[in-house]
Amino acid sequence: MSDRCVLVTGAAGFIGSHLCEALLARGFGVIGLDNFCDFYDPGLKRRNVEGLRGRGRFELIEADIQSRQRLLELFAKRRPDTVVHLAAMAGVRPSIEQPAYYAAVNVTGTVNVLDAAAAHGVERFVFASSSSVYGNNPRVPFAEDDPVDHPISPYAATKKAGELICHTYHHLHGLPIACLRLFTVFGPRQRPDLAISKFLRLLAEDRPIPIYGDGSTSRDYTYVDDIVAGILSAMDWCHSARGYGVFNLGGSSPVTLRELVETLERVTGRKARVQPLPPQAGDVERTWADLSRSRAALGYQPQVLLEQGIAQQWKWLLAQGA
Repeated sequence: MSDRCVLVTGAAGFIGSHLCEALLARGFGVIGLDNFCDFYDPGLKRRNVEGLRGRGRFELIEADIQSRQRLLELFAKRRPDTVVHLAAMAGVRPSIEQPAYYAAVNVTGTVNVLDAAAAHGVERFVFASSSSVYGNNPRVPFAEDDPVDHPISPYAATKKAGELICHTYHHLHGLPIACLRLFTVFGPRQRPDLAISKFLRLLAEDRPIPIYGDGSTSRDYTYVDDIVAGILSAMDWCHSARGYGVFNLGGSSPVTLRELVETLERVTGRKARVQPLPPQAGDVERTWADLSRSRAALGYQPQVLLEQGIAQQWKWLLAQGA
């Protein structure tokens, strides 16, 4: 059993709970931090955490990353050697309505976590950024060296700000940091507001699926197990490289919204009733991850194809009584 202690912020969320499972399976001690905010049903997150109890050295702490003093006290007492910072207000569209709140959580909250990490000897720091930072990048696939100075939503801007702040802490404190630009993650326990989760539930209930725009927008969907594998590799990279790096974690196989609906129909065996709606402000036209850097530095290689992953998510959803 490892004596390593990993603090995961946002541990009760979709990605966080899967990561905690993987860390515990590898023998790490895990401190899960979450504030159980009501962006979506906190009961779903509490069920995620229930699945972690009894799986090893897991401790849940209910706290908010906006509380700097609480974080400093927590780090001083628990002394984690690794931090994976997933906690954030997510979602492009809600960020347009609440930009100040998104900045407070995603920017100031990240500063608070970095402050505590720098003050208490953290050896590895992994920050969850987003493919949203690329905006409507004209070049595809999206590479980490592409300009990302033109975000088109407050959410995207806060994630780019987080990357910049991480670089500052690496420069000033020598903190090894990997910033991971995550591309549309899906799988069991996916947030209910995200497309695949939402569409599967609507199909299960034989209700119309809302399609914004003409269905030509495309996304690079990435199965959650592949994302977790990338995070674990990024932890190792921080230990060996002792540097600052930005890495894409995607599936590198973008599909259009129309193709996604067709895939959902194949997996579920149900015909979708589509409800056309106008395009949404802040939504990017496409995402597509260039994985050259991630393959070379992290050994990252996605394993789960879209249809395979959706089949797993559908199976999980049916088991929940959908």
